[in-house]
Amino acid sequence: MAMKLGCCIALFFLLASVAVIIAISVIQGCNWTHETPGLKYGIVVDSGSSRSTVYLYQWPAEKENNTGVVTENMHCQVAGPGISDMNVDPARDVASWKAIRACMANVTKAIPPEQHSATPVFLGATAGMRLLHAQNEEASNTILQNLRDYLKSLPFSFHNASIISGQEEGLYGWITVNYLMGNFLDKNLWNAWARPHGAETRGSMDLGGASTQIAFAVPEDLTGQDYLPVTLYGYDYNIYTHSFLCYGKNEAEKRVQAALVKSSKDPTTVVHPCLPRGFNHTIPASSIFNSECTEAPEGYDPALSITMVGAADRDACGDVVRSLFNLSCTGNCSFNGVEQPPLSGGFMAYAGFYYSAAALYLSGTSTLDTFNSTMQDFCAMDWPTLKKERTWIRDKFLKSYCFSTIYVYTLLVDGYKFNEESWKTIQFQKEVKNTSIAWSLGYMLTLSNMIPAEAKLVRLPLNTPLFGGLLFLFSALTIVSVMFLLIKLRNKKR
Repeated sequence: MAMKLGCCIALFFLLASVAVIIAISVIQGCNWTHETPGLKYGIVVDSGSSRSTVYLYQWPAEKENNTGVVTENMHCQVAGPGISDMNVDPARDVASWKAIRACMANVTKAIPPEQHSATPVFLGATAGMRLLHAQNEEASNTILQNLRDYLKSLPFSFHNASIISGQEEGLYGWITVNYLMGNFLDKNLWNAWARPHGAETRGSMDLGGASTQIAFAVPEDLTGQDYLPVTLYGYDYNIYTHSFLCYGKNEAEKRVQAALVKSSKDPTTVVHPCLPRGFNHTIPASSIFNSECTEAPEGYDPALSITMVGAADRDACGDVVRSLFNLSCTGNCSFNGVEQPPLSGGFMAYAGFYYSAAALYLSGTSTLDTFNSTMQDFCAMDWPTLKKERTWIRDKFLKSYCFSTIYVYTLLVDGYKFNEESWKTIQFQKEVKNTSIAWSLGYMLTLSNMIPAEAKLVRLPLNTPLFGGLLFLFSALTIVSVMFLLIKLRNKKR
């Protein structure tokens, strides 16, 4: 009798285990077989200093507040320079407006017509417009108003068009990085959204044409003008973020050219240590001194033509690049007397950082020594060799990559204080999950409230732990009932 009872108990636990497995399978299967009711879309016009890019994002309609579900459908680079170079009179700048309309037409075709009116459109202008606003506020306001009027005329839901601050640009980039990597929320065993156990955020580093931004999470007790407390999905973060205007790649290159012109005995012919040997080109002086970031020398003639002669001198290039930074501060600071707490966690370096590393075939992670040695070999190549070795890079960019790699190295090592160990945590990357890493995604998520501050606003699927628990309880009760009936029937036969 005892043996039979033991068999019954064993059978009960076996059936109970099967029930648990079935319950979990059904819970997971709910997500696999559920049909998506459709997609929603969002448009962001990223108006940078050197160009504008239109991003089209999409996400499942029923998962608007979930993390990591927004992906890039497409992006379109607007031909020509950035909006800060547009004429305030649209009639006098037909080419710029034709290019913008062409990109918006391509984006419009990618969105189902029935979704047009529900699709939000945003425009964010960055450092190029921040510089123009400082130089000519009326012109910047007029250009922005012209763009607002145009975007409002489209069949979409216009939300915003403005110049964002450097601090906002840094924060939005940090949000993009961690949203795409799933560092805010992740799915647990029951397919519900929860904060990943022991999750750490990654720092964000963006290098644009006119500015560069760094942002990373720090302890909550650190406060000051460069610290932003944010609440996402019910969790608090304290973000250090700082933007350096005039330290974007293009403006930094102009400042190097300006320094070389001022120190040259003959301002019409300048030896440029960052350009490859065998490469010479003539540029107007106005292309160097037309910016708020460069100071024209006395007696400057904007019509002057300057011939830059490539010298491929890595050490001399490093010296002139380093002269752009005031590195006199010690302690918890970066450069130019700016406070910066000690670096913590890993970092994602994108935009100009990524392209500079990619020119060295060093996208992803690498060591500091590898980056340095590869950079030296790259800068030692003459122009014909460089063109043969890097056929996939256009000449207008290739000529400047020795400068940009040295600039990135100097900014990260001397500026932000990365060393041999912390450099290994830097990931030079262009995209995550086929979505470009750019501040624009974090901008749209924030302004459209798609990242709620309170966790209770996160829409969980029906297959939550409560649903799973009820299913398991029902299964267990069913098994117990069947076992009870079987035992009673067996006892009756006796």
